[in-house]
Parts: sequence; structure tokens; C-alpha cells
Amino acid sequence: MLITLCYVYLWVRFQKCYTLVIRSAVRRLCGSRVGFAFCTVKPGAARRPISEQPEDTVLLKRGNKVVYVTEPQACDFSKWTVPLGSSLLATPKTENSENIAFLIEATSEQGVAIKWSDYCLPLALSPGQPFRAVAEASIDNFSHLGVAFMEDRLHLDNGLIPEKIVSVLLRESQACDELQIAPELEIQESNPGDQEVSEKSGAVTDHHTEDYHMEGRHLHLSSCHECLELENSTILSVKFASAEDIPDLPDDYESGRDGVEEEWGEEESFVLRTKRANPGGKPPNVLVYTGGCERRFDRVHALLAECVDTDSYTVYHLRPPKALSEPWLNSALLLVLASDEPLAPQLCDRILAYLRLGGKMLSLCSSFCPAGLELAPRDAQQGRICRVSFTKANATELELHALASSHVFVQQEGGQAEYEGQVERWGELHGDSRDMVIVRVTHGKDGGEAVLCQVQLDVAPDSQDIQSLQDFEKLKVSNALRYEVLTEILSSLGLRCELSQVPPLSPVYLLSASQESQDTFLQWLRMQVDGEGVLRSSKLSLKAVSCAEAQAPLPEGTLALVTDPPEVLSEQFSLQTYSLHLHSRVLGRSLLFAETTSTTMDLLEGLMLRLPGEVGLIAIAARQTKGRGRGGNAWLSPSGCAMFTAHVRVEISSHLGQRIAFLQHLAALAVVEAVRTLPGYEDIDLRVKWPNDIYYSNVMKLGGVLVNSTVMGSTFHLLVGCGFNVDNSNPTICINDLVAQHNRQWGSTLELFSTSQLIARSISKLEKLIDTFQDMGPHGVLPLYYKRWVHSGTQVRLWSEDGPLADVVGLDEHGFLQVRSGEQGVVSVQPDGNSFDMLKNLVVTKQH
Repeated sequence: MLITLCYVYLWVRFQKCYTLVIRSAVRRLCGSRVGFAFCTVKPGAARRPISEQPEDTVLLKRGNKVVYVTEPQACDFSKWTVPLGSSLLATPKTENSENIAFLIEATSEQGVAIKWSDYCLPLALSPGQPFRAVAEASIDNFSHLGVAFMEDRLHLDNGLIPEKIVSVLLRESQACDELQIAPELEIQESNPGDQEVSEKSGAVTDHHTEDYHMEGRHLHLSSCHECLELENSTILSVKFASAEDIPDLPDDYESGRDGVEEEWGEEESFVLRTKRANPGGKPPNVLVYTGGCERRFDRVHALLAECVDTDSYTVYHLRPPKALSEPWLNSALLLVLASDEPLAPQLCDRILAYLRLGGKMLSLCSSFCPAGLELAPRDAQQGRICRVSFTKANATELELHALASSHVFVQQEGGQAEYEGQVERWGELHGDSRDMVIVRVTHGKDGGEAVLCQVQLDVAPDSQDIQSLQDFEKLKVSNALRYEVLTEILSSLGLRCELSQVPPLSPVYLLSASQESQDTFLQWLRMQVDGEGVLRSSKLSLKAVSCAEAQAPLPEGTLALVTDPPEVLSEQFSLQTYSLHLHSRVLGRSLLFAETTSTTMDLLEGLMLRLPGEVGLIAIAARQTKGRGRGGNAWLSPSGCAMFTAHVRVEISSHLGQRIAFLQHLAALAVVEAVRTLPGYEDIDLRVKWPNDIYYSNVMKLGGVLVNSTVMGSTFHLLVGCGFNVDNSNPTICINDLVAQHNRQWGSTLELFSTSQLIARSISKLEKLIDTFQDMGPHGVLPLYYKRWVHSGTQVRLWSEDGPLADVVGLDEHGFLQVRSGEQGVVSVQPDGNSFDMLKNLVVTKQH
């Protein structure tokens, strides 16, 4: 057998077919007195014996990974802990010939169990140093794990990387009667559809038992190894599919068999020695302690998800029993303390110990206060909107409104001299007292630090805690600054708050509101594409493909144009809803939809001069990666924002052609009318701001319009680009915020809008306003425009803060803003050279 194994080794070493060897060897030798050891050999170090047996034989080696054929060891289970239901509790103990037992050994200081319940059955654990655990897995799963280990692709879901996999024997193990039963680690056998009830929390978790492929929820091996170039295997970290898949404990302390079917097949057991994957020495876990308040946790969790790179961190709810008993001190990258209830002394001690070990903490209006500081009551300000001054690391001062708590920080007399750490004032209240409400403190010699807040940065403007319209407006105006403060704090505590990687551009789908429109566009398309089926343009090219070919690779600068789209395209857009609310003759009857594109302008810019007038094509995107505004301004375009570009043809000799600057005013007005002409929505305070913005009252912007024009012969070809917030409340404001606030204030039940609905209504209103302007000229639309704009009765200063005072008169015959001053009379301001500063009532020359 040894000769055969050596021959196989040479074949594997030079033919790179070790996957088959590992699987074959495991299957053939399982059940005999032969075991396996997968080990990492550190450079410059002698190999540590896998067992005490001298007969260890090298099966194969790849880089610093070695597989040995050896005899399984016995385990001493003295003072080990087992879950209820573990087969180790069975009497008498038996050894299944198809099972191999394994020992997990971790050299880090954390003593936590590893949740791999989709792939193995945990049997026992020893939380000492080094940490060890015993489990079982099927033959196929054991083989998969071994292959992934050899290819450096095996990552455990809590950030640990395996260093060793060694077989052990259960029947020859000692002191099984000394095992300590851990109720919290109870293994519950379950059938598909069963539910597990946590003994302490009572939380119900659905089991999902359909798929035990290695790309399951808890342990991910990157991909099927057959599909990888073996010499270029990449290491991919484990990420849970969703927060619902994660148990109560941070770092997966519970070792229950979540969703393990009884038909699990042949089982093996193996030993796995592990180390942490995070370069900083801690798994990327963020723990949130709210004293058990689920509503507060949901609020903080949602806030963190909007502030940090969600691909890099996982947020867990640290419940009170776990906070005092579980070994999270060495496993949490950040602790968020968000409970206004008094903290138990034992918990305060654990938090201080966590900081002494180099931990990072954000406290949101908690009672925690380290030495050198104390909390002073300010009961009168609780629940009131206060004005806060926050100093960034670059010394920039931010002024914002936030909801106050009932306390502020004060330094203890003489406390700073006795306190070894530092106390830095980061934020204070406006007023004579300038009370400290945001401070940074350091603790211990290992870099422990905390940022403590006594303003409720986790409370959003649309929270149920905010009732008055005045408070809502103050918080909404400061909402972007609130996120800036939070990201500044989280970044200082070591979290990455940059945006995730920009998603790739998606295929473009041809849609139509009617069969006639679709037939017209397809007939034009067949005449425009080249021999390869590509519609070429200056910005990007579109290749006509079927739905089955949508994901096929294409050259750079070319996107797939799917002419037979599926019935359901996106959660962000519904063709059925769009068609139901579209009431135009031509505009918007045919459309291009992309889940993600650079800009909708790019989709149409190279096509507009070739499009026939009866097509009325528009482009819609769920997300834009390079949205543009007037003067090159960037426009943030996340999901929930309505984004479209419409192709409009206007004859130069027409009323609108002679006053083409009016088109941007009409487009902004169309969005406002799309909302305010619906029954019940008349009082939603949506307005237009000259020259091309969409505003909530005169408070803040929630959208804008950009018009690009090209003249061909006697015709203007115009691309009317529009973007406005419909359902993306943060970090600024959206239309559904206004609807929800109206419902709270007046007790109404108005339905929230979808982007599909408002895009269709806006397109319909725009076509109608253009028709009115062409029939009647400016006077046909100006009364409605003045009714909806924000400038009525306002005074501004021209050119600078010390410039002459002027009254806003209206728009001149070309669509430019008119103002009247005593010194200069009536002055027209052109939109391309000037900007109206709403906050200062100032018309200034725009800086380019």
C-alpha cells in the first residue's frame, strides 16, 4: 500500500490532480486503522509531530500544505464541554467505521466554538488554550474540506483559518464521563421546516436543510474546486447570507445543528487547528448591546449598514446574558453600546477589560462613563432638538441639529490627573455652557479607545420619536451632516466607511408600454445594427441579444441590449406599474432599462440624432455610477432614486424652440405636478427652485434636471435628464419622507410612491407641459410655475453678501431669473453662469 501511495503522490505532484487522490484515499481508507492529517508547515520550522506514531507517511505536498497518512489518536476529554444531544453522551460509546473524529485547535486567545453545522456535527469543545473542538462530517464533506485546505481556500465563518486537520478515535478516548454538558449548546435534531427555539432568548430560527453543497450559508469554500485553475486559487472569506442566518452569539459561539437533516449520509470526523484571518488579529465582528431592546438594535443595525462597508463587517446583537458570560472580549472589532438603562457593575468591568485589551467602542447615550469623566443631568433638554458643534480630525467644524439626551459629560475635579488615558472634546452644545456631548477617551496600553456620545445620533428624522414638523425639518437639514459625523467617528475607531466597490454595468433591456411602440422600435433597430448586431455610438455600443445571451462577455464599451426581457426585471422597476401610470402620446412609450449603468444620458447620447420622432425613447436606471448635474456637479444616485433621460425633439421655429431654456423649468415642474395633482397629495410641499432643482418647501433639495441639446438642421435634439429621491430617505430626503410626515401630522393614510409610478407620471406631465408651451408660449405655463416655485416674495443680494438688495420678480421671456434692485433696476440672471443660494438668499456667480 505504501508503494501505491508513493506512486500516487508522484502522479499528483506533477499532474496536479490531487483532488481525485484525496477523495479516493479518504473513501478507500475510511474505516481502517488509518487516519489523515492535513497540516501547514511553517517556513524555517521543523514539522511538529502530527501524532506520536513514527509511521507518518507523506501522501502529498502542495506549497506549505502537507497531507500525512497516520494512525488516528485518542483524545483525553477531561474537563471538556459537550452540547446536549452529542453522540459522546451515548452509552456505550461506539465507533462508526465510516466516521473519523477530529480535533479543532486554535492558537488565538479567543475561546469560541465554530459554527459549521451545515457540514459537520460538533461533538465536544475545550475552551482553554489552545482551544479545541471535536466534530464529525460526511466523507464527501471531509474530502471537500481537505481539498480546500490544501488550496488555501478554507475560511471559517468567524474569521478563523485552519492550520491542521487530524483524525482521532472516539472509542479509545478517555474520561468521557467527565464531560460537562452545556445547555446553551444543545444539538436539536430537526427535519426540514422544523424550528429551533433558543433556551435563553426564545428566538425562533427557521431551518433550511435543502442544500448541503459547500457553497452553503456557514462555511464557504470559494467555489467548486474543479472549476479553478489549481495554481491560481484565490482565498475568499466567508460571509453569511443575511443577519437572519446568524444566531444570537457573536462569533458563532453556539454549536447547534441548525438545519442538519437526519439523512446526512456517511459521516467522518477530523481535527482542525485554526488561526484568525483578520490581519489586525480580530474577526470583523461589530457587537451591538442595547440591553435586550430589539427596536433599538434594529435602528442601530440599519444605521451601521448605511455607514460602513457592509461587505467587510458583520453586526451581531449582544444580549445581556451573553455580554456577561460569553468570551467576546477578544473577538469583537467594535462594541456599540446603545442602552440608556443603568449598566450592571459586572458589565462595566467587562467593558473596561475589553478596552484594556485594545478594544474599540462607540457609546450612544449609555450610562457608561470611565474614570476622569462623569455624567451631569440635564433633564430639561431631554427629547429636544439641540445644536451641536463637532470637530473633525482635520479641524473642520460641523454644525448640526440632533436629538439631545438627559445628560452631558463633565470632567471630574482632579480626575484627569489620576486617569492614565486621554480625554478629548469632540462635540459640544451651543450655548453659554458649551457642554460636552461627544468625547473620545483612551484606556489601557494596548490602544483601547471609546467615543462616547450624549446626543442621539442613531435617531433619524423620520423616527416615531420626532413628532413636530419643525423638528423634522431641522433634523432633515442636518441628516447628511449626521452621517458625516458618524462616519468620522467610525473611521477613527478603525472601521472602513468607504463605499463598496462600484457594481459592474448590467445588461440593458428594451421595454415598451404597447406592442405598437415595441414593433416600431424593433423595426428601426434592425435597420441600425451592423453585421454583428451592434448598435454603435460615441459613448457606448449596444449589442442586440436574446435573454439567454444577456450575461455573455462583451468587449469593453459594449453592453448587451436584450430585446426579449423576462417578465420580472428588478425590484426597483415594474413595467406594469409604469404602463398603468403613463398617459403620454409618444414620450416614454419605448424605454431602455438598466439595473446599473454609468448614466442614462450615456445610453441615449449616441442614439438621439438617429431616432425617429415617433419612438419617444427614454432610458431608466435603478442605479447610476456616474450621475451628472449642471456644471459638472455630481449627483448621488442610489437605489430608490428615480433616474431617467428622455429624448425630446423641438423645432427651432416653435415657441419652445425660441426659448429652449424653459425646457429645464418644465421638466422640474413636471415632477412636482406628478405628485401634487394626485387626490390627497395636494399639500405635499414639493416645489421647484430656479433654474432646475426640485425642493422640499424652501428647506432642502431632493432632485434636479439636466438638459443637453444638439441642433440638427431645423431641429433641437434634447436629452432631458432627471433624478429625484423617491424612496431613499438617507442621507438627505425623499418624497416618501414627505408623505410619511404628512400622514403622521394629519392622521392620513396616503400610500407611498414607487419610482416606476412617478417616472411615468412625470413623463406624462412633461409631454403635456411641452404641448401647452408650444400652443400658448410662456404665459401658458408661468402661472403654474410661479404657484409651485420657492421664490415668491423673496429678496436676494446680488453677486455677494454685501451686494445690492433685490426683489425676485419672475422669469423673463427666455426663462432667465429676473430681479429688481433700486440701484440697477431689473436684472436677468442666466442659469449657466449663476447659482441661487437658498441658504443665504444670494444670487452669486457660480464657481467652475
